[in-house]
Amino acid sequence: MPQELPAPVRRTPLAVLLALLLGALVLAGAPTASADDPDDPVRLVIATAGLGWEDIDPQATPNLQCLAERSGAGAMNTTSTSVVSTKRQGMETLHSGYRGLAEEAPRTSGIPTPAQDQWEQLGVPVSTFDFSGPSTVELTVGDEGGGGAPERESGYTQIADALAAGDLVQVTVPSLPQADGPARAQALVSLDAVVGATLDELGGCQSADLPRTLLVSVAATDPEHPASAEHPGPVASRTAGLQVALDTAFSGQALTSGATKQTGVVVLTDVLATIFTSYDATADGLIPGQPFRGTAHDDPQQLALDRSEAAAQVDAATVPALGSWFALGVIGIVILLVPPLARRPRLAAVGRALAAIAPLALPVGMFASLVPWWRAEHPTLALTGVVWAGCALLSALVLAGPWRHHRLGPVGISAALVALLILGESATGSRFQLGSPLGAQPISGGRFYGLSNHLFGMVLAAALMALLCLFAVVRTPRARVVWTVAVGALVAIVCVAPSMGADFGSMLATIPAFGLLALLVSGIRPRLWHLLALGAGGAVAVLGVSFLDWLRPAEDRTHLGRFIDELLSGEVISVVVRKLAQNVAMTTGYPSLAVVMVLAVVASIALLIPGRLRWRRLVALDAEHPASYWVRVALVVGTWVGYAVNDTGPVLVAAMFGIWLCYLPAVLPAPQDLGQERD
Repeated sequence: MPQELPAPVRRTPLAVLLALLLGALVLAGAPTASADDPDDPVRLVIATAGLGWEDIDPQATPNLQCLAERSGAGAMNTTSTSVVSTKRQGMETLHSGYRGLAEEAPRTSGIPTPAQDQWEQLGVPVSTFDFSGPSTVELTVGDEGGGGAPERESGYTQIADALAAGDLVQVTVPSLPQADGPARAQALVSLDAVVGATLDELGGCQSADLPRTLLVSVAATDPEHPASAEHPGPVASRTAGLQVALDTAFSGQALTSGATKQTGVVVLTDVLATIFTSYDATADGLIPGQPFRGTAHDDPQQLALDRSEAAAQVDAATVPALGSWFALGVIGIVILLVPPLARRPRLAAVGRALAAIAPLALPVGMFASLVPWWRAEHPTLALTGVVWAGCALLSALVLAGPWRHHRLGPVGISAALVALLILGESATGSRFQLGSPLGAQPISGGRFYGLSNHLFGMVLAAALMALLCLFAVVRTPRARVVWTVAVGALVAIVCVAPSMGADFGSMLATIPAFGLLALLVSGIRPRLWHLLALGAGGAVAVLGVSFLDWLRPAEDRTHLGRFIDELLSGEVISVVVRKLAQNVAMTTGYPSLAVVMVLAVVASIALLIPGRLRWRRLVALDAEHPASYWVRVALVVGTWVGYAVNDTGPVLVAAMFGIWLCYLPAVLPAPQDLGQERD
């Protein structure tokens, strides 16, 4: 029989780890509250495409640099469910408030068709000026005495006249081509000159009388044939970089919004909401964006550049950084699952250690942005070093504590660390996710804060594995129920709280999973009404939290509160249909995910009927620790309920079974310990 932990160790390790880890994370704290909304209405909107923060430089673009220094700065997401975001998509979004093209969007997207120009609701005249055509270069950087000068002067004078008349003015300036080269450099000079000429006509960039101005790059690209570059798909694009967003109302501050809740990051759909808020106007119907807000920061332009560079480089660096550490886990799993190797005690101990520490790369990856790895000469190597250093520290804790004498001890502590660190990051405002592997990625335009579905899957799987290991030393039904309820409550609170995880679907899966486990370990035989009550409890809980979130000011609400808006406006059915459609599209549209789903179904069956499948080592684990079977039942229930109620269910399923693929071999008895089970 495996050696049990000493009594003091049994009672305190998870509680101590919880207190220490969450306490340390709370000390990191959230940034100061954003400033109040400005009183001045937006008067001038300058729109371009392809302008990133790496393009703005005091020497190359003095006018853009001047405007950036007197404005609030933010890195802006512009992508929709397309491979590439184009300028025509961005310009429609600027006026409609919905990402993408309404005419090409599926009916389940929730985008009104045809697209409505919401600017008509403002109650003020709108004047538009386009300086993005082929003649722009000649008009802005040609000879001062050339024939283009009078035309240029006349055009910019009209802008000043329109502003003087009280109009809202939109000026379209040159776009930048995607590829670096002379054409991009020339276009950047032209763009800067147009912006400078516009501001000079209004008194100059530094003028105290400059009206409130927004400069936004509405898309990453402006192709000659946009239709050929736009390919709708079930997953948002991560091929387009973040773009520039400036608002002169927040001078010297970093831009944020209720849509991202991240300092220095905004979304293109926020621009329309910003304009409407500045005029105290109301859009026709619900729009997804939230108005820009300003947050104090020492160097907002550098922050926006950091956000952009990290987002652009993290995908390429993630696989080498995490994969190199996961390779240790693969070695450990092979050792543990090949009987001749697993029968060698010392080698099996090495395999269990490697399998136990492999998932630690996940929480370390969540906090990788604490080190600005993207500024290194070789970012991939820098991120790999950060991941290995963090994992080494956590591995020492996992493998060196008193729990190392129990076969399940290191796995239990490792699983607890994975769950607690991910929960802790969300509990403190999701301040470390951006620019970190597996965190919220601003380029994709999905979630910017809280627990995404893949993170919730990791938390749920790791928490259940931690309980499985804990039940090996906590043997009374009452104690097991208490631990199950306590862990389930912690997961539920952090996952659903609007200021923490803000994850709608997690509550619908957490309460049934942990509630069912509590019933099973208590000795109560679950009946149909128990299951119905658990499902209803999850729904009531998440609706209650959503209603409380809805009571907050609109700019502070999360998507939980906005769900109540959709419910009241009668759009809830279209929202549910849209999420289900996206779930199905992910499953059927990506062969790799489809394979994962098939394997997950097979694995679910195998976990529940190991005896019929002659999985002797798992049967032996159940004989040694009968509660492990009930934990697996809860795992399967939580997995597939989570799949059904989330719009990216396949990634949740993949995350959950990926965690258990590492941990489960490490808790199985060695083949020579099976005794009569082999006969």
